[in-house]
Amino acid sequence: MEPVTDATVYIVDDDADVREALAWLLRSRRLLSECYPSAEAFELMLQTQSAVRRPCCLLLDMRMTGMSGLSLFNLMLERGQTDAMPVIFLTGHADVPTAVDTVKRGAFDFCEKPFSDNALVDRIEQALAKSGEFLQAKQAREAVRCRLKELTEREQDVMRLVVEGVPNKLIADQLDISVRTVEVHRARVFDKMQVKSAVELANLLRTP
Repeated sequence: MEPVTDATVYIVDDDADVREALAWLLRSRRLLSECYPSAEAFELMLQTQSAVRRPCCLLLDMRMTGMSGLSLFNLMLERGQTDAMPVIFLTGHADVPTAVDTVKRGAFDFCEKPFSDNALVDRIEQALAKSGEFLQAKQAREAVRCRLKELTEREQDVMRLVVEGVPNKLIADQLDISVRTVEVHRARVFDKMQVKSAVELANLLRTP
C-alpha cells in the first residue's frame, strides 16, 4: 500500500513513555503525529478545530485517568467524527471484549498491548487510507452540491428530465418550451455540471 501523504496520526495516551515510543515509531515510518496526554486535552482540540480536511487517524488508549478512551470514542461517534478520523484502540488484555464491541460500533480496530510495531503501522496506514477516501468522497459531494446551486430553476427542470432519459422533444412538450430552448438549457447544464453526456450527468448525481 502506498503511504498516505500529508496525514496526521493523533496519539492519546496518559503514559508519556508510550506516547514517545509511538511517536518515534511513526517518525521512523515517515508518518507525522501529534501527542495528547489525556482524552480531555484531545477533546479540547477537537472542539476548537474546524472540520477535518486532511487524512488522519487516532491511536487511543482505552483506559486513562480522567475521561476514558471509550468515553471519548462515544463522543466522537455521536458527532460523526470517526469516518474522517478512524479510531484504533490500544488496549490491555482485560479490555479486549470491550474493544471488540467498539469495533462493531464503528472503531477501526484495536491493538492489544504489547503490540507488533509492523502490524500496528500496517493498520495505521490502512486507517489513513480510509480517512483519505472518505474525505475525497465528501469533497466530491460538496463539489456537486456547489454546481447544482449554480443551476437556474428551469435548468434544474431540464436536468431532471434529461437524467430520466426523456428526449428533447418530449422535454419541450412537458415544459411548454421550444426544442431549441431545451437544447440551450441542456448545454448549460452540461457546462455547469462539468459533464459531456446524460450518462455522465446521471453518474455524477449518484455520487455517494
